[in-house]
Amino acid sequence: MDTEGEAVDSIFRALADRSRRSLLDALYGRNGQTLGELCEGRGMTRQAVTKHLAILESANLVASVKRGREKLHYLNPAPIHEIGERWISKYDRTRLEALFDLKKALESDNE
Repeated sequence: MDTEGEAVDSIFRALADRSRRSLLDALYGRNGQTLGELCEGRGMTRQAVTKHLAILESANLVASVKRGREKLHYLNPAPIHEIGERWISKYDRTRLEALFDLKKALESDNE
């Protein structure tokens, strides 16, 4: 398999897990969090969060930077954007957006 294909596969594998998506959402909400901050309120051990972060880093979805004794984790949205452009551009974006808006409207009516 080519390198680009392997990179795309690793991104999809990383995104397939709910816990990893939750970590990405947390970093989207507030970038530059420590391991301790990412563990808060997740019901996961530090070891589990560390393993998930390693998978996200290997997929290039998260980058970490050491600052003194702390390691800060940052979201890298570029790979997700590239996949979205690659896969969504194959289809009629306008139609997909209309369907998504309809889905949101129907779900909000049921709440």
